[in-house]
Amino acid sequence: MKIRIFLVLIAVIMLYQNSFSQTFQYNNPIANKRADPWVTKTDDGTYYLIATVPEYDRIVIRKANSINGLKNAEEKEVWHKHETGVMGHHIWAPELHRIDGKWYIYFAAGEAEDIWKIRMWALSNSSNDPTEGEWKEEGQIKTKRESFSLDATTFEHKGKRYLIWAQNVREGDNTALVLSEMKDPTTLTGPEIVITEPQFAWERVKYHVNEGPAVIKRNGKIFVSYSASATNHNYCMGLLWIDEDADLLEASSWNKSPGPVFFTNEEVKRYGPGHNSFTTAEDGETVIMIYHARDYKEIRGHELSDPNRATRARVVRWTANGFPDFMQTIGD
Repeated sequence: MKIRIFLVLIAVIMLYQNSFSQTFQYNNPIANKRADPWVTKTDDGTYYLIATVPEYDRIVIRKANSINGLKNAEEKEVWHKHETGVMGHHIWAPELHRIDGKWYIYFAAGEAEDIWKIRMWALSNSSNDPTEGEWKEEGQIKTKRESFSLDATTFEHKGKRYLIWAQNVREGDNTALVLSEMKDPTTLTGPEIVITEPQFAWERVKYHVNEGPAVIKRNGKIFVSYSASATNHNYCMGLLWIDEDADLLEASSWNKSPGPVFFTNEEVKRYGPGHNSFTTAEDGETVIMIYHARDYKEIRGHELSDPNRATRARVVRWTANGFPDFMQTIGD
C-alpha cells in the first residue's frame, strides 16, 4: 500500500513538472531583428511587444494573447521619425507603459542634422489599445544635465512614480544610470541621483556603459537589471538592488553585483545578451525575462550596423535568499 501511494505521488510530481515545463516553453526567437525589447502585459492577458528596429527609423508594436503568439503577430507602425530636426535619427529602445489609464511610449532619438545628439522623448495615446488611436508627441523628457541620454524606464513605488535612464554624467564616452522622482509621466522633479556607473572591467569593454534598466519588485526588494559594455558579444547584464523600505533617492542605499549576472554563453550560442524587460507568464505569476541576443559571435563592421539582435524569452527563477536567478548556464 505504501509503495502504491509513493508511486502515485511520483506520478503526480512528474505530471506537474511536465505540465510546468510545457507551459513555459517559448518558441525563441520571439522576434527576429528586434533589439531592446519591451513586453507589456495588460490585465486582460494581452501582450504587447515594442522594440528597436534595425533601420532605427520607426516605432512598431505587436500584440497577441500569449508570448509565443507575438512571434507571428501582425506588426503595426505607430510612429515614424522626423525628416528634419529633433527625433530625426537613431530611434532607439522604445518602452510601452500604461499610466493612469493612458499609454506612453518612452524612446531615444537623435537629430536629423546631429545624429548623436540623443535625448529622451515621449508619446501618449488615450486609446484602450496602443495599436489603435492617435499617438501624440509629448516632447523631450528634460533632465538637469543637457547631455546624451536614453533608455528611460518608469515604475511606481509607494504611491510615487520614478524614472531611471542612462546618461552621460561626466567627461568622456560613458553612460551611468540616473534615478529621479516624477511629477507626472513626462516631467522629472529631481533630485537626479546616479545609482551606478561603469566601474568594473566587464562594464567597460570598448565603451564604458551602464544602460537599458528594467525594474522588478519581489521579496522585499527592488531589483534593477541593466546592460553594460559594447553591443557585440561583450554585452552583458548586471544587477542593482535596494530594500523596498529604503530611500530610493539615497545613492548609498543601492547595492550592485560585482560581476555580470547574464552574459555570453558560447555553448548555447547566446552572444551579447542584454537590454531586457520583465513580464509575467500566462499564469500571471511566473516572471519572464524578455531580452535580445545574437546566435553568432563574429560581426562584420560596427555592431550597431548588424541587424540580427533577436528578441527572446526565458523564465526567471529565484534563489533561496530571494534574488533573481537568470540561469546563465541554461539555454532558452
